[in-house]
Amino acid sequence: MIKKLFFVLFITLYVSCKQERKKLPSTTSSPEKNTVTYAKGFHIEKSDNGITVIKITSPWPNSEAAFTYALIPKEKMASIVINKDDYDAIVSVPLERIVVTSTTHIPALESLGVLDKLVGFPDTKYISSKEARKRIDLGAIKELGNNESINTEMTLAINPEVVVGFAINGQNKTYATLQRANIPVVYNGDWTEENPLGKAEWIKFFAPFFQMEQIADSVFKGIETSYLSAKKLANTATNSPTVMSGALYKDVWYLPGGNSWPAEFIKDANAHYLWATTEETGSLSLSWESVLETAQDADFWVSPSQFTSYNAMIEGSVHYQQFKPFKSKNVYTFSKTIGDTGGLLYYELAPQRPDLVLKDLIHIFHPELLPDHRPYFFKPLD
Repeated sequence: MIKKLFFVLFITLYVSCKQERKKLPSTTSSPEKNTVTYAKGFHIEKSDNGITVIKITSPWPNSEAAFTYALIPKEKMASIVINKDDYDAIVSVPLERIVVTSTTHIPALESLGVLDKLVGFPDTKYISSKEARKRIDLGAIKELGNNESINTEMTLAINPEVVVGFAINGQNKTYATLQRANIPVVYNGDWTEENPLGKAEWIKFFAPFFQMEQIADSVFKGIETSYLSAKKLANTATNSPTVMSGALYKDVWYLPGGNSWPAEFIKDANAHYLWATTEETGSLSLSWESVLETAQDADFWVSPSQFTSYNAMIEGSVHYQQFKPFKSKNVYTFSKTIGDTGGLLYYELAPQRPDLVLKDLIHIFHPELLPDHRPYFFKPLD
């Protein structure tokens, strides 16, 4: 079951996303310019009447739905009149009690300094954040079951002001139940972004709920600067090694497509991903023979599914031994970096800190450029 879970999480990171936009209601007064630069799945407009409007155009893969949320300062709730039919949720801010549903939401709350506002989470065992784990142990963050069937009674009992939903489609009946109980549910689609900085920019989605836009801008600017500086450094390398990825699950080898999030990291680290010319934004499903033909002589192998040792890989399939990076011990995984309860830190923190991922890969592909870097996510197999 653990291997199946890791596989599902592995494929989730690579799932493709082609969104259909639909016309959304605009604010009633001249909005400030949208400050979202890299992310494609949401937009923010702040009107001079105090309303902040968040428009979600990518709540889940292949979504034909879009959502619009109005955030109104608590001191203005009684005086501002808006058409409720124009919005999928109206939220009074700043929040004091929030429920989130994906581990990728945790680092944003930590960076904003509002982790103390988190009162509930489904499947808390997957949270790796040390500060969040302390609050879980203290009972300040309640266990709410699992994302597809959140314990509605417990959620109602802790009385959150908003639930930030994570969904693979729009069929979560639990969310509908919470909405009928007058608890706003807002969707966060950070995981559908394909650009590393686009994922990280979703911290700006959370900021207006706590009236911390300036802090979010500052945090993201630091991440952006760090990432772009690392990318510039990688471009000074004199060589561009070849890279393979993925692993077999039963008889199918799953690996990221050429326009995917993981492929973008490899490109920005100035390495040649051997499937870079494929157009998929999600995963490719290939035979091991096809992968061998393309990547037998690859220089490096990153993200070999859940494997953390060469012995485990051999037990998984003897075919792995035919690849050069296996023979030369140049296989690197993020599956060795785990939290106290076994959660993979990569799935939680990497979307928020793409600069750390990029520096890990530069250190692997071009060790002379970052000789003193201490790997954060990607580490050699045992």
